[in-house]
Order: sequence, then structure tokens, then C-alpha cells
Amino acid sequence: MELDLFDTPSPKPEEPRVFTVTEITRAVRATLEENVGVVWVEGEVSNYRRQSSGHQYFTLKDAGGQLACVLFARAGAWRKEVPLSDGMQVLVRGAMTVYEARGQYQLNVQLVQAGGAGLLYAKFEALKRKLEAEGLFDSGRKRPLPRFPSTVAIVTSPTGAALRDMLNVLARRAPCLRVIVYPVRVQGEGAAQEIAAAIEKLNRFDSHGLPVVDVVVVARGGGSVEDLWAFNEEVVARAIAGSALPVVSAVGHEIDFTIADFVADLRAPTPSAAAEMIILDCAELRQHLEHLGSHLRRLFAAEIGRGRSRLDLLKSGALFREPRTRLDEAAQQTDAASEALRRIAAERLRETRRCVADRLATLRQHRPDQMLALLRQHFATLRRQVFERASRTATQCRQRFDAAVTLLRVLAPESILERGFTMTMRPDGTVISSAATVNKGDALVTRFRDGTVQSTVESGTAL
Repeated sequence: MELDLFDTPSPKPEEPRVFTVTEITRAVRATLEENVGVVWVEGEVSNYRRQSSGHQYFTLKDAGGQLACVLFARAGAWRKEVPLSDGMQVLVRGAMTVYEARGQYQLNVQLVQAGGAGLLYAKFEALKRKLEAEGLFDSGRKRPLPRFPSTVAIVTSPTGAALRDMLNVLARRAPCLRVIVYPVRVQGEGAAQEIAAAIEKLNRFDSHGLPVVDVVVVARGGGSVEDLWAFNEEVVARAIAGSALPVVSAVGHEIDFTIADFVADLRAPTPSAAAEMIILDCAELRQHLEHLGSHLRRLFAAEIGRGRSRLDLLKSGALFREPRTRLDEAAQQTDAASEALRRIAAERLRETRRCVADRLATLRQHRPDQMLALLRQHFATLRRQVFERASRTATQCRQRFDAAVTLLRVLAPESILERGFTMTMRPDGTVISSAATVNKGDALVTRFRDGTVQSTVESGTAL
């Protein structure tokens, strides 16, 4: 917003426009709110005051200036309260405005964080939530390390103590292990990009003339949050997540956690611990192998002893003492069984042929074709007799049914009513068959041919 302090509504150019203080103050306020708006400001707290209303007033200052700030109780920025005090370094977020009553520009604070490390922590948590939502921290995508790696690549500073510690541990535990050191910067501007590029190149070892790598270790020694920040950058996290090789994160001390720790396949509390975790101690392995060798030798010796005992037992048996006699006996038994089998088979064949001849003679004697013709004729006669008997039975049944229907019509109550008779009943349908059962006052229902009549007994005498 531009403000022309010399806008002259009067046609006389020599007469400047006169503004009120309120107009000027509101114009400045509008300019700040529209052109500056919401900003982040870092500085040192001074002149801190907290009113009984809950509003807090303070000044942010640095070496070159100061800024009045107010945090209203309704702002809600103190759900996770950062207790303010004079001399404290903070990072605040708020909207620039003007307090018109004093003509003083100020920052209406909405959010307060501890300066320096607090901002880094906020960035750390934001990236952590983002990558966790994408599934980069899921345990299901983490791969186990090879049990016996032959080549390990270490991505770290070539001059750091972390590298020396790891090399000492690896030389002691596995002198035959091949170690590739990929030198990178581990802090400062551009360090994250170098670390990510190293991981990507190690995954393409064949195109860069590198040996086959089994495990990649990303390492650096301890330090402040700022010193370790390269391992909290998104580019490093995505390079680790996209690595086809297993990646071990060994950054800082045991209490330090970085984004790389959450994404890596394995997190080591220190670089030295990483060296112990990725490779077995050759001395311990040799001792273990010797123990296994001794155990196998004992097992083999025991098995050989049991085999010799079984062999001695077999040698003492009759089969080994008289092998020719047993074989001759077995041959004779086989010949006898073969002869008996041939004799039985020939006898069974002769008996079967004799039985077949007898059956054929019997079949020719009885002439089954003539028997079938006679049976068909007999069956036709039986069928005709069955149908005739069924027809006579049906006619007789129909005649008896018609007679029963005629008798029923003659004896039915409706037929009697048609001839002029009536039928007297009680209201519940009980038929009155005797006048002696009727008393004075009883309700009666008399049924005629064409309807019913209800009546009440006034008097009567059974005759």
C-alpha cells in the first residue's frame, strides 16, 4: 500500500492535504499487515512481563534492533508452554501489526519455540512424521544383514575418530574382511548431498569399478544437533531407503537419534558398536568351530562304534557262518515252490476247461431262445389278465360309491329338512333330542330348510 502524504484535494497546489494521527497510524498498520503479514523472528527476550489476564509482553532484540511482542492468552500457543524469561533465545511466529493507541508497531505472537535447537527439532519432527507416513520406517521393509559379509563399505569422514574406531574393531575381529572407505563430509553445507551420492554410487559398484559390497555403514562420531544434522536431511533418508544394499546407521552416541537411524536396516548406538554388529569375531568363530568339530568327531566315533557292533553281531550269525548251505536251501525251496505252482496251475486250467464244456452242453440242451419265447407269451397272458381284473374291480368300486352317495343323500339332515321337518338345537350347536331336556328360559335355535329361528322357552311339559 502506498500512502501519498501530499495528496491535495484542493485545486490549489500549494495547499497540502492534512491527515489525522489515526489516519496515518491505520495506513501504516495496513501496510505492515498486507506487505509483511505472518513472519518468523528469532531474537533474545528482554523486558518480559506477564499480566494477570494471562497476556504476555516482551521485547525481542539482537545486536541491531528490537521488536515489541505480545502473546495474548487466547492465542493458544502455550499448549506446550515454553517458559519465557529475560535473556532467553527464542524463535517466534506471529503477524506484524501496529498498536494504534501508542503508534507502535509490534508482533502479535502465535507460536513460541526455543531458538536454535528448537527450530531444528521442529524440522526433525516434521520430516519424521512425513517419512513415517510414507512407510519408510516400517520394520517389514528392513532387511537382515548378511551373516558372513566379505566386503563392507564405510561412508564417513576420512579424518574422523569414528573411522579409526571402526577400523580398529574390524581389524581385531575380522582381519580378512575387505573394508572400503568412501570419504565424505559429515557436517556442514553439502554434507547431506555427498552422503546420499556415496550410497547411490556404492549401489552401482559395477559401473564405478568397485568391488561387490555386502553392507554399507553410514557413520560419524558424536556432536551437537547441528553437527549431526546432515543425517536428518531428507535426501539422505531417501538414499538409504532406496538402497538395494543393507545399510547400517552408526551416527553419534547411544543417546543420539537421527532420521537415518529410523530408515536404516539396522541402527547401531555407536560406530564401534556397528563394527561389532556387522561381523562376527573370528577368534570366537574359530573357537565355536573347534567346539563343533570336537562334537562332530565324538558323534562320528560313536556312530562308527555302533556300526562295528552291528557288524560283529551279523558276523556271528548263521548267515555268515554257513552262507553256501543257506543259499542252496533257498534255491531248493524256490525250485519246489515253482514246480508246485506249475502243477496247480495246470490242474486248475484242466478243471476250468471241463467246467466250461459242461456249461456249454447244458446251454445247448435247454435252448434258451425257445424258453424266452414261452416266457414272453406267458407274460403277455398275465398282463391281459391283470388289466381285465383291474377294470372289473374299478367298475365294482364305482358302483358301490354311487350307491353310497345315493344313500347319503337320502339320510342326510338336509333331505329331511326338505320334506318339512325341523331340527332344534341349543346356541352352542347341541341337538335337542328330547323335550325333557328343555327348561323354561332356555334359548333355542330351530333350523328349517331355508334358515334358522331363535326362540326362548316360555313353558312346556314333556309328554
